[in-house]
Amino acid sequence: MDIKLRELSDEELILEFQKNNTEDAFNILVQRYKNPLTNFVFRFLGDYASCADIVQETMIKVYRYKDAYSSVAKFSTWVYTIAGNLARTEYRRQRRRNIFSINDYGEEHKTYDLPDESNRPDVITDSGIKDEIIQKALLIVKETYREAVILRDIQGMSYEEISEILGVNEGTVKSRINRGRAQLQELLKSIYKE
Repeated sequence: MDIKLRELSDEELILEFQKNNTEDAFNILVQRYKNPLTNFVFRFLGDYASCADIVQETMIKVYRYKDAYSSVAKFSTWVYTIAGNLARTEYRRQRRRNIFSINDYGEEHKTYDLPDESNRPDVITDSGIKDEIIQKALLIVKETYREAVILRDIQGMSYEEISEILGVNEGTVKSRINRGRAQLQELLKSIYKE
């Protein structure tokens, strides 16, 4: 890859990709955003498999709809908006799918595979257990608050960026973050009593 391309800002890279269809520019954007988007989507959904699919779909949309990007907004705002919309859609789909009874009375011998994720390597250590508890608590926080908290506290975005991504004013963003933090703090009290 061209070293000069690596020195460009995200906005300059997407413009290069738009104008000259430079695959290297797109690949650099993928490298820059793959991990942060994966973290964001995982924290929102709590599911690695769905997370990987959402991030891949986000990058496909960036590729296909590159000309829809306008330099009025930061590239990060645009890509997080795409990922956030896809994550919310997947979250709602999962919620609809997960509402069923284990004892399905319609079929006597029907069984369900319920995955046991308790022995995953990342959950074995003490910090892994705390991470899992925090992630589970985060998933209990109301969806609108959770997204704002993740974008601010985990992704480190400014109130202005979050406002653009969520399509609400900064006051609403601050309110959602405060309410989300309060819910999370209440859920996590037992961890910090140690």
